[in-house]
Amino acid sequence: MTALLSHVTVDSRDAHAQSLFWAAVLGWAEDPDDPNEHGDAECMLFSPDGHQRLLFIDVPDAKVGKNRLHLDLRPASGTRDAELLRLLELGAVVVEDRRRPGGGGWFVLADPEGNEFCLLTSEAERAAVG
Repeated sequence: MTALLSHVTVDSRDAHAQSLFWAAVLGWAEDPDDPNEHGDAECMLFSPDGHQRLLFIDVPDAKVGKNRLHLDLRPASGTRDAELLRLLELGAVVVEDRRRPGGGGWFVLADPEGNEFCLLTSEAERAAVG
């Protein structure tokens, strides 16, 4: 017997704002039959195939310290550095630049509430670095 992962839950100060940010980052969408609205205490996003879900829930506490769990993202197309510019425009901030000579490495970023996530190289860049 095994367990199935239902969804990943992210504690948030503003679940709706977080769902809007992450929907733009990932290209995921809310359930059209149960849309996320301003003031909702829980906001769910679904991957395009519907198999992955992120749930943002309102909690009264601000984030304190380093995340114990974070998301690692790869550009769906283009380069890591081009994707970085898009994410910054959406409201992410750079926490740490961990790029390596030769093109490898990653960026540690934070979403608008300070939750860290990493931006890796694209599959094409990864193959080129070897």
